[in-house]
Amino acid sequence: MIQSIRIALTDDEALFRKGLRSLLEEAEGLDVLWEAEDGQDLLDKLSSADPLPEVLLLDLKMPRLTGIEAAKVIREKYPDIRIVVLSTYFSKAFIVNMIEIGAGAYLAKNTDPDEVIMTIREVHQKGFYYSGPVMEVIREHVMAPHAPKPKPVFEVEITTREQEILQLICEQYTTSEIADKLFISPRTVDGHRNNLLEKLGCRNTAGLVVFAIQKQLVNLPPVSF
Repeated sequence: MIQSIRIALTDDEALFRKGLRSLLEEAEGLDVLWEAEDGQDLLDKLSSADPLPEVLLLDLKMPRLTGIEAAKVIREKYPDIRIVVLSTYFSKAFIVNMIEIGAGAYLAKNTDPDEVIMTIREVHQKGFYYSGPVMEVIREHVMAPHAPKPKPVFEVEITTREQEILQLICEQYTTSEIADKLFISPRTVDGHRNNLLEKLGCRNTAGLVVFAIQKQLVNLPPVSF
């Protein structure tokens, strides 16, 4: 039997929160553990949660403690929790800020319910899922004229196999899909991914993707987005 994905919701709008919970609980393989009404309530509940949620759906603009502030704490205290931002604010500044903090996905609140469910599953499986518009924002941000020019990563030696896997990770293939493409085992893929995280000093797969784009370690043409 496949274990359900453990989810927590944080949003200060009770009606939206309850509606989202009802929607998710109807989907197969999703288990909503609890809800929080703002960032402070979220941190309070996480401090005593057992088990912890695996995926957190997080609003940004909330009283007491915003989603942005809460996400920074979560990245430090609970690095294994994967964050999916679900916000009214779908601007480049908010997207870039949350991706840099370590959000695994960024969705607008008017996103189709099926896409929300798909994103949760993708983030749980891969650690991140960036839609075409979000990936384009990331690419524009790190390639913008005002952005710091990436320095060559001379101090790090990436093997040919690691380069292949890094490219496929950034193209958002799953571990199983990468294993099939390269005719290796999923465990070997995970091993190379962990080596890349250590070599490049990234804390999670989402950070690895942003770093690879910023340092131009992968080739992702605009048509991919």
